[in-house]
Amino acid sequence: MHRRSLVAVALAVSLAPHALMAATVRRVGVLADIPGPHWQVFQQTLARLGHKEGAGLAVEWRWANGQIKRFPALAAELVKLKVDVIVAEGTPAIRAAKTATGDIPIVMAISSDPVGMGFVQSLTRPGGNITGSSSRSPELYVKQMELLKEIIPKLSRVGLLWHPGSPASRLTLKEVEAAARVLKIELLPVEARDTIELPGAFRALGGQRPHALIVIATPTFDGLQAQIAELSMSAGLPAVYNKSAFAQAGGLLSYGARYSEFFRRAALYVDRVLKGARPADLPVEQASEFEFVINVKTAKALGVTIPPLLLVRADLVIE
Repeated sequence: MHRRSLVAVALAVSLAPHALMAATVRRVGVLADIPGPHWQVFQQTLARLGHKEGAGLAVEWRWANGQIKRFPALAAELVKLKVDVIVAEGTPAIRAAKTATGDIPIVMAISSDPVGMGFVQSLTRPGGNITGSSSRSPELYVKQMELLKEIIPKLSRVGLLWHPGSPASRLTLKEVEAAARVLKIELLPVEARDTIELPGAFRALGGQRPHALIVIATPTFDGLQAQIAELSMSAGLPAVYNKSAFAQAGGLLSYGARYSEFFRRAALYVDRVLKGARPADLPVEQASEFEFVINVKTAKALGVTIPPLLLVRADLVIE
C-alpha cells in the first residue's frame, strides 16, 4: 500500500470516533402552553450539566399558545421525531404525551397531582415512563387565606377564579373549598377559560361583593397575568396568586412554590434520563421551596395597609 494511502487510512481511523460523537445528537422535546423565563432556567441548567443546544443537544419546542386541543397533535410530532425524552408542563401536556407514547421517557416539569391524575403509580415508585415534579401542597390555600386575613381581618367572602377546562384545576378547587371550610370563609367561584371570558368572570364577582380573590394558576392564566392583575385592581379586589410573576405583573400577593425550581429540577431529570436512568426508578419530587411576594405599589392603589410584620416575612417586596 502506498504511503499516501496508509496516511489516509490512519487519519480516517483516528477521526472516526470524533465523527461518531459529532453525529450523536440527543433530542429533547418540550411540550408546553407558552414560552416563559422559567424555560431559560431549564436551558441554563441543562447547559451547566453539559447539554448545550447546538453542541450535541437539540431541543424541539412545541407550544400550544392557549389552545389546549393542540397538545395531542404536538405530542405526536415529538414522538414522530423520535426524541430521547419529552418534557411536559401541566396536566393537558402531560396527558397528551402519555397518550402519545408509552416508550419515550416523559419528565413532568410540573404537575399538580400526578397520582390523582393517573400519570404515576405513586410518588416514590412512579412505574411506567413518567417522572418529574409535583406542585401539590394541600396546605397552600389555607396559608393564602391566612395571609389575606392578616391584611383584611374581617375577611369572610373570597372570590375564586379558576379554569373549568383544566382537570388539575378541578382537583385544586376541592382543596381550596376544604381550606375555606377550615377557616369558615365563604368561597365564591367564577370560571374563565380565556382572555375573552375574564371580564365577565370579574363582573360576576362584583355582584357577589367578595372581600378578596384567590386565583388558581394554570398555564393558560400564566399568559394573562397582566390582564388578571389589572381586572383585580379595577374591581378593587386584593388578590393572592400561586406564582410570583403575578405579583410582579401588578397582583397584590403571591405565595406558592418557587416556580423556577421546577424547571431546574426538570433539567436534572433530563440529565439523568439521557445518562440511562429509567423514569420508573426516579421518584417524583414535591415542592419544597416556597416564596412570598408583596406588591406594595398595588397595596397603596387598593388602599390596603400591609402589616409591618408581614412585610418582614416577605421574600420580596415590590415598591
